[in-house]
Amino acid sequence: MKSLKDLEAIREKAKLELSLRETTGKTRVIVGMATCGIAAGARPVMAAFNQELQLRGIQTASVSMTGCVGVCRYEPMCDVIDPNGEKTTYVKLDAEMAKRIVAEHIVNGHVVYEYTIGAAEKQ
Repeated sequence: MKSLKDLEAIREKAKLELSLRETTGKTRVIVGMATCGIAAGARPVMAAFNQELQLRGIQTASVSMTGCVGVCRYEPMCDVIDPNGEKTTYVKLDAEMAKRIVAEHIVNGHVVYEYTIGAAEKQ
């Protein structure tokens, strides 16, 4: 950091990142980040959610993490909870799947059923 302008740029970036964590009246994306989730690839999934929301300028959704969900065989997994409290659980995710969830579910309101826990249990 060499100038006040650099400091302001850092501040604005931090504010944007923090706004993604704000939950009031927003769709919430909660990624399982316990040891099993991380080992299965949850870090790139969480990063993809954050990057895609930032890329699209979406401020009506927040991303956070949780610990153990108890179904390790389905990791990496996340819950998408809409402002009305309706929850959809997505399982066995990767970064590309996270981007599709943002595009179809968060932006357009269409659940990506083939990624849900219900679809995984039928296999």
